[in-house]
Amino acid sequence: MSGFPILSLMLAVPAIAAVACLFIGDKMARFVALGATLATFVLGCVMWAQFDIGGAQWQFTERADLFGRFQYALGIDGMALMLIMLSVFLMPLCILASWDAIKQRVGLYMAMFLVMETIMIGVFCAQDLLLFYIFFEAGLIPMYFIIGIWGGANRIYAAFKFFLYTLLGSVLMLIAIIAMIAEAGTTDIPTLLNYDFPVQMQTWLWLAFFASLAVKMPMWPVHTWLPDAHVQAPTAGSMILAGVLLKLGAYGFIRFMMPMFPDASAQLMWIVFGLSMIAVVYTSLVALAQSDMKKLIAYSSVAHMAIVTAGLFAFNQQGIEGALIIMLSHGVVSAALFFCVGVIYDRLHTREIDRYGGLAVNMPAYALFFMLFTMASIGLPGTSGFVGEFLSLAGIYEASSWVAFVCTTGIILGAAYMLYLYRRVVFGELTKDDVKAMPDLTAREWTIMAPLAAVALWMGVYPESFLAPMRGDVTTVVARLAPAKPAGDAHLAAGKPKPAAAHGETAHGSSHAGGVQ
Repeated sequence: MSGFPILSLMLAVPAIAAVACLFIGDKMARFVALGATLATFVLGCVMWAQFDIGGAQWQFTERADLFGRFQYALGIDGMALMLIMLSVFLMPLCILASWDAIKQRVGLYMAMFLVMETIMIGVFCAQDLLLFYIFFEAGLIPMYFIIGIWGGANRIYAAFKFFLYTLLGSVLMLIAIIAMIAEAGTTDIPTLLNYDFPVQMQTWLWLAFFASLAVKMPMWPVHTWLPDAHVQAPTAGSMILAGVLLKLGAYGFIRFMMPMFPDASAQLMWIVFGLSMIAVVYTSLVALAQSDMKKLIAYSSVAHMAIVTAGLFAFNQQGIEGALIIMLSHGVVSAALFFCVGVIYDRLHTREIDRYGGLAVNMPAYALFFMLFTMASIGLPGTSGFVGEFLSLAGIYEASSWVAFVCTTGIILGAAYMLYLYRRVVFGELTKDDVKAMPDLTAREWTIMAPLAAVALWMGVYPESFLAPMRGDVTTVVARLAPAKPAGDAHLAAGKPKPAAAHGETAHGSSHAGGVQ
């Protein structure tokens, strides 16, 4: 497999299928899009199987000089592998989720999703800084059209808000990238990861990157585009927006900001911690007050991503590994929750929480899946949410006990708003006639729910499958940050082992008289 261009093939399959979808009929477009996304998923599984854990940091590398310093350079490490797998896993489910819901311009819709898949894979496997930026920004375009053409009543406002917010931050990032290339003389990301930029330069480069990535995450106070975008986007648009696009910001943090600007990251970590603490508490309280299901889940996404940013900036193995697992878990669980909302929206065409109630009576299978994803969002042990939150909070505690305390309150509030949502929608009296008439899950909906549920449980029961490929890369990042890392307030230390002789009767017979019988 060493010489086989599997990454280029994974970019080519959805890109070619996207062009094809524009020129064939609606019915065929659905099947071509599903076939292409499934083929890309199979390629992703082959790549995961071939990935050498503990081997070279960068694998499946491809290089071709284009012009000047610009290269077509691809390659992945363990972190990129897991995020690519998340993207290719969710995409066929998004196509299936749109199967009946989208009636107009089906070919264009499927093409937009396939372009989105190409771009997401490109972001995670780009090894050239300019190539990364092109893919990173290009992700705006299909999402803008998905919200703007197939969204709700207020879609134009939401699409423009999404576009302008994310674009403004990105201009600063482009200026920073040009300055980095001028300073280091290369666009090669593996080289830049080990380049020591001057400390004064690091500060403003860090701030420029932060302006762009904080909007993408999104962090408080630049998060306001997200609830609007989610509410107006079609179900599959919300699934991919929450599932993968929000992870681009966190990926930028761990791929660029932290290893490339370690001194600035250490100096300015208080900004990240401060904003994360506000976000966790504030957005959780806002979520409690929502009457629209999608808005509630959108605000919960902001709160979850705030724990990710705090975990990343803990600068230790546990914190960063936990943040990466939350990213994967949130990708699966939030996509599943948005799909759960989409299922009942398709039947009753409203997202108001008060319009439902008693769904456990006539939709028991739906109620079961919804419960699993609710519990995973809260972080119940045995589900994907628990592992990531536990690791992150342990890492955050090592860096700052106060930040860990505030982030933990966010998890308690998270349980409050998710259980509140579940109780009002699923339990209670089944009194409304139109709700009584709602049928349970169809075979298509089962096909989408079952894989999402399986992965959420797999991640919770055996997280090592997902941690093992990333562990070496996290260690590399932690080692890079170690010289600049500020001292935490937890003062954790390993206990001193007793000398071997202490366990025998003869060595310390008098002091351990009652110890060994």
